[in-house]
Amino acid sequence: MSRQLVVMKQGEGETLSVLGTQVKFLCCGDKTDHAWSIMEVVLPKHAGPPPHDHAWDEAYYVTRGQVRFRLAEREQIIAAGDFLYAPGGTLHGFQGDSEEPAHMLIIDAPAHAEAFFRDVDREVKGPDDRAKVPEIGRRNQIFFRPA
Repeated sequence: MSRQLVVMKQGEGETLSVLGTQVKFLCCGDKTDHAWSIMEVVLPKHAGPPPHDHAWDEAYYVTRGQVRFRLAEREQIIAAGDFLYAPGGTLHGFQGDSEEPAHMLIIDAPAHAEAFFRDVDREVKGPDDRAKVPEIGRRNQIFFRPA
């Protein structure tokens, strides 16, 4: 493995469909020796993952619209221009909270979330498949919790 120079032009890159969102990888972990990865997520209103936790850190920067985060026992609106850092082990979930889809950058460190997103895109094709998500999460060390 090695670190590699990455230039991602607008319109390039792989985009996946994950829990009602679009996830576009801007820099994958295989380019950073798995130190970190960054993705752009497009969140329609009410779309996004339920409360979950995992061992790695994540950082979120909203570039358009607003996102409703659940952080442990509280809710927080993060709007365009706002930043949030969630250390590994933090219970969190989020949903788009604006009429137009919100856009958000997500950094995970070390890079770990890509496999989960790829598995959900491949295995969850409709509402009947959503019951597969907790097991896909467990396989990828993401643990979904009751709301």
